[in-house]
Amino acid sequence: METNAATFAELLTARSGDDRIGLVFEEETYPWARVVEEARRRASLIADLAPAVPGRAPHLGVLLENVPEYVYWLGAAALSGAVVVGVNPTRRGAELAADIAHTDCDVLITDATGLDVLPASHRPAAAEGMPLKAAGDGPPVVLVDSPAYTARVADALPYDGPAPDPSARYLLLFTSGSTGAPKAVSCSQGRLAMIAEMSSGFGLTADSVTYVAMPLCHGNSIMANLAMAVHAGARVVLRRRFSASGFLPDVRRHGVTYFNYVGRALAYILSTGAEDPGCSLTRVFGTEASARDRAAFAARFGCAVVEGYGSSEGAIAIRRTPDSPPDALGVAQHGVEILVLDPGTGEECPHAVIDPSGRLTNPAAIGELVGVTTAFEGYYNNPGADAERLRDGRYHSGDLAYRDAAGFFYFAGRTPDRLRVDGENFAAAPVERILARWDPVVMCAVYPVPDPRTGDQVMAALELDGSDFDPGAFAAFLTAQEDLGTKWAPRFVRIVRAMPLTATTKVDKKPLRADAWHTGDPVWHRPGRELRYEPFTDRDALRAEFAEHGRHPG
Repeated sequence: METNAATFAELLTARSGDDRIGLVFEEETYPWARVVEEARRRASLIADLAPAVPGRAPHLGVLLENVPEYVYWLGAAALSGAVVVGVNPTRRGAELAADIAHTDCDVLITDATGLDVLPASHRPAAAEGMPLKAAGDGPPVVLVDSPAYTARVADALPYDGPAPDPSARYLLLFTSGSTGAPKAVSCSQGRLAMIAEMSSGFGLTADSVTYVAMPLCHGNSIMANLAMAVHAGARVVLRRRFSASGFLPDVRRHGVTYFNYVGRALAYILSTGAEDPGCSLTRVFGTEASARDRAAFAARFGCAVVEGYGSSEGAIAIRRTPDSPPDALGVAQHGVEILVLDPGTGEECPHAVIDPSGRLTNPAAIGELVGVTTAFEGYYNNPGADAERLRDGRYHSGDLAYRDAAGFFYFAGRTPDRLRVDGENFAAAPVERILARWDPVVMCAVYPVPDPRTGDQVMAALELDGSDFDPGAFAAFLTAQEDLGTKWAPRFVRIVRAMPLTATTKVDKKPLRADAWHTGDPVWHRPGRELRYEPFTDRDALRAEFAEHGRHPG
């Protein structure tokens, strides 16, 4: 039974008497009532593990894979009013230590796998006890796979303290870092409850079976799956980490009906090549899948693929509708006002003019997505980032887009993805959509590299399906694309064995931009105006050309 509540704690408490299976992990199943009971036991430990700090609630840094303990500690924090910091396991060394320090983690909750990720200064100096003291300046550590922990939980009495307020901070979730250093986004108890109550709009009921394979340290899995499953009383199947080859066996075994994704997850699943007539999936929801992958996934699994745009900050929400053009993000969610503003002037951009082939004919339509009314609750301890995002009561996303006269929005890339080639400005995303149509392409990324004289040149990184790069076939493909802009054909093509990704499987362009053509990967280039590609081997000649024109090659 669904329930409405002012806080996520209330939604979880409503599952206390629910004896239906709520959580499935590997060979184990847990009724919702057991999940709530385990959360209450852990909530009663928080006062001892993370003594109160004046002016704020305890901050629990959770560094775990998608295991039941993660769900229990999410529940413990919700019930007690503590804050969960989703520690990103793909971060390492000084960067990971900085994330932990920045978010004022009072205790780290992890396991043996997480210990291998922590820098040496944050690993326990002692071998026994709970919590364990870190070797350096890090917070104390709780090992959830230790005998001491198991004994403490078994002896704990269920928490029965005061309920948190809807405005109380509940989550600190790091952004993916695809456009810069990750920032810790704040989410309150009330905001997560509001998000959870969207479950019926996603088709979730008590009979649904959801699949959580995207990392729980990221808002996508909590907001677009777990929280809504708690509200609906649906069954949640946890997988430690996403596996394309393991996806279909899990769906078959558990009768999964709903799956959330981010980035290129659908492309990876499609690359496994297996067929599954009569699949139990009814709906998947996510962001940043290509139009081709969405259509192929829907056809293969016989389900609805719902693509949306929503930032972790909660400030902008765009939903696809049945009449949305294939390449469009969709329209603004009801009650949300979104503008496309010229980053230079701050004025609203003109509506996009799109020709019959789907090509944007007026690049001036591309601007920054800006939310007029916003639920943005701020970044933690980062007033500079707050000021950059929230200006004059508007949320500036840093993402590029354009909007047609019918109100459909189209993604055009991140702010650093704007290119200027031979005096023409355009964005990377429309070029990526074209390159993704080439059959051998599994993933692609388009980004600017310096031109020896002025402006930029287009570089593309391609991850292929195992076949060798065929320069003639690639050139023929580009020639056949009616919507390829005259300046859009890549000058350089880098063939990568595996695309660099963020923790949420979004393409991480930062290392690609930094490398440019300075890489050991195979690089092809187009030496003249014609669409003809040849191996790029004479880097010295290119450096000399930069020097001749007084520019630095980067």
